[in-house]
Amino acid sequence: MAKTVYHTATSIDGFIADPDNSLEWLFTVPGSLPSETGPDGAAAEGPMDEFGEFMNGVGAICMGSTTYEWLLEHEGMLEHPEKWPYAQPSWVFTTRDLPSIPGADIRFVSGDAAAVHAEMAEVAGDQDRWIVGGGDLVGQFFDAGLLDEVRATLAPVFLGGGAPLLPRRILSHHLDLIEAKASGPFASLAYRVKY
Repeated sequence: MAKTVYHTATSIDGFIADPDNSLEWLFTVPGSLPSETGPDGAAAEGPMDEFGEFMNGVGAICMGSTTYEWLLEHEGMLEHPEKWPYAQPSWVFTTRDLPSIPGADIRFVSGDAAAVHAEMAEVAGDQDRWIVGGGDLVGQFFDAGLLDEVRATLAPVFLGGGAPLLPRRILSHHLDLIEAKASGPFASLAYRVKY
């Protein structure tokens, strides 16, 4: 059955971006990038293989404008649209006019998460819907009763501040642990969301 999943990397202290809204901290961790090798020349273990499997089951993506703008800037995607990493249709929540990436299926939306979720579900069919971030957007899906799963990959980093993983009070009776495992220097946790 198709699910709406928040799947993201986070620091141990619960931040998905640093105080400058950057994700650069993540790429300093061995195993955070595909085809990476460790100091001994062997392949560095990390969550990328598992993430690739997850992406194979995703039929629709959504993200907030801060996440989208970071991707634009970090990868220079307006100049190099071939770097857009997603083949799936992508919804970007924004209240501003943002540039679109040539050739990418990007839909700019605002307002009610439930209406966008219905459109994403229709497009994705029996595949999952992935909420890339940020945490406040995920909170809107939770508030609407539309978040099915939270998958957090904890990187061995403490940021001390920044954008929180999920800025909502969600108590334990809403969450069932369904997976906990080590993946190289990372720890992967998955929770089913209950209402």
